[in-house]
Amino acid sequence: VEREESVRVRPGDPILLAPDCRVDEVLALYLTSRPFSGYLPETKRNYINDLCLYLNYLREHGRSWTQATSGDIEDYEYWRRDAPSNPRRVTGAKWNRDLAAIDSLYKWAARPSNGFVAYNPVGVVMVRGRAGAMIPTKELSAKDAKYSDVHWLTPRAFRRWVGVGLRGHDRGGVPSPGWVGRLEDRNLAYTQLLYSSGLRRLEGASLLTIEVPRTRLEGGLYYVGRLAKAVTRSKKPRTFYVSAEVVGQIESYMESSRAEAVRKAQAAGRYTALPQMRLVERISLGPRKTVHWRNRDGMAGQTVLNAATAKERATYFTEGPRGPEPLWLWLNESGLPFDPHSWEGVFMAANVRCRAILAPGGDGLVSLAPGLVEAPYLTPHGCRHSFALYMLVILHHLMDERFGLTPEERRDYQLLYGDPWRMVQDLLGHAQLETTRDTYLAPVADLQLRSLLATAPTEGGASKALDGVFARLAREAEGIQDIDDRMTVAS
Repeated sequence: VEREESVRVRPGDPILLAPDCRVDEVLALYLTSRPFSGYLPETKRNYINDLCLYLNYLREHGRSWTQATSGDIEDYEYWRRDAPSNPRRVTGAKWNRDLAAIDSLYKWAARPSNGFVAYNPVGVVMVRGRAGAMIPTKELSAKDAKYSDVHWLTPRAFRRWVGVGLRGHDRGGVPSPGWVGRLEDRNLAYTQLLYSSGLRRLEGASLLTIEVPRTRLEGGLYYVGRLAKAVTRSKKPRTFYVSAEVVGQIESYMESSRAEAVRKAQAAGRYTALPQMRLVERISLGPRKTVHWRNRDGMAGQTVLNAATAKERATYFTEGPRGPEPLWLWLNESGLPFDPHSWEGVFMAANVRCRAILAPGGDGLVSLAPGLVEAPYLTPHGCRHSFALYMLVILHHLMDERFGLTPEERRDYQLLYGDPWRMVQDLLGHAQLETTRDTYLAPVADLQLRSLLATAPTEGGASKALDGVFARLAREAEGIQDIDDRMTVAS
């Protein structure tokens, strides 16, 4: 520990080993200095994987990374993207991330204060931006990069995915014999939270119990929550809205399987054995909520809740009637904080089950229309995309159907409250409207939703009417998944 601290190696920092098990001293310096140490944990993980591939490629070609030229970068791009001998060629977006990781390393190494390489082999050219100004861009950046391959799920496709993937239903919609859902209520509540609120994986995964909205006697369809700036991508606090039904599901999880996991962990002494634990003594209220805590050594400290990172939040405990209890909302079966990255495994298992039950022996796609699927596929970020689509359709529906606004009235309404596109942008916390339109809602950015909604069937209530709208969108737009009506089981 002393040796690592003396060279600024912090807990969680990666260490790269060459195939001969040697440590490159210069690379070790890069991994403990800016800019790498300032990246988000997810970015660090991605960049390290990208750099390992690049370093191995150079080593196999007898080159050191400090000797690499722009020609080596071009050869690496060809191998990654086009070489027939590479069985796992990557897309333009993935190559651009590779290039960003490599560029970050060489920018640092080429600084005059470092001088580990003579120059940065990642070439830069000047291009004209949207505003007309000349901006630098990487010469080998892919022009065909598509940064979102996430698919959208319509509400009924999402219900099918949840029923089969998380609740163990069969094709007929009833629980399969012998189904044992491990932490089913936890997985269901978390997934519904993302789909209902549009939170990112880390944002929803790092919530504390004290940050979950509480149901109230006066009711309401949606409840308001607040995200700390330290867990958002923009590093700005954000308000989020979550449906009352989902809040109830989270409360049920907290009072049932979560409480049981905590009791078992206390009985087994797991919390008292944790090396990192901060016992929260109080949280001061006011504009800057502050967490006052004491660690195992008795040292007292305080952290502004808004600035508490996910790693810090996982160490917060409170004194309960039977001993310490974690403030981290989502726990594993051992009663310990569930790692945010592990949610990918939960979604993957649900996708595998959907494919096995709904499309055995196939890929789950139906050729009649691009949007119709037998086996829906979903990721944590796909919940966020689907939330954006759902909210856009709902907001247009409210303006066109429920409020019955004329074109003139709708224009006045938009001047007062904003366009539905901008409302969705605010809900997602995007800095630019283009991100909302071009990435999250690209399939419907050019569709006339007003005309679609105007011709939607109305018999059977608003719910079925909107199912018809979503089905129409799935038929006309690429990437929106809707279930095949032929799968309906006769009663």
